[in-house]
Amino acid sequence: MPRRWIPNILTVINLFAGLVAIMLSLVDQWALAVALIFGAALFDSLDGRVARRLNVASEFGKQLDSLADLVSFGVAPALIAYQLDFANIGWGGYILATVFPICGALRLARFNISTVRGHFVGLPITVAGPLLAACAYLAPAQSGTVEAIILLVLSWLMVSTVKVPKL
Repeated sequence: MPRRWIPNILTVINLFAGLVAIMLSLVDQWALAVALIFGAALFDSLDGRVARRLNVASEFGKQLDSLADLVSFGVAPALIAYQLDFANIGWGGYILATVFPICGALRLARFNISTVRGHFVGLPITVAGPLLAACAYLAPAQSGTVEAIILLVLSWLMVSTVKVPKL
């Protein structure tokens, strides 16, 4: 196997985890779905590092990573939040659940054309997604208002110009 494939394989594992998290959420397997989102975050943290270390970073890998991130950290957490917290509120639930991945997509698009170094502009979707999934799972339907506020704040932080330090 050519070493240039290794980072993209890690990205595909991220995507696979996000897709399976979506499927598991459809059959009410919340804990495993949330765990897979965190697993996707682990593989997401590795793919870029490995690409740089092997000196095989590519535009293809960058785009694949963004698509995987949108599924794993945008769509999957939003679906979990929708099912646990917003499914019973009609169109308001649909709107809340779609705001998050839309803001995530905007954040990813901005990141892909950004030349800023040393910090992120806006909260990365890779942080916002696992946070949303964990909040939805750990406090389901405690107060739909609280979960809605969390979702909206995370969405706003992703598209904001707040400087977030790189760890």
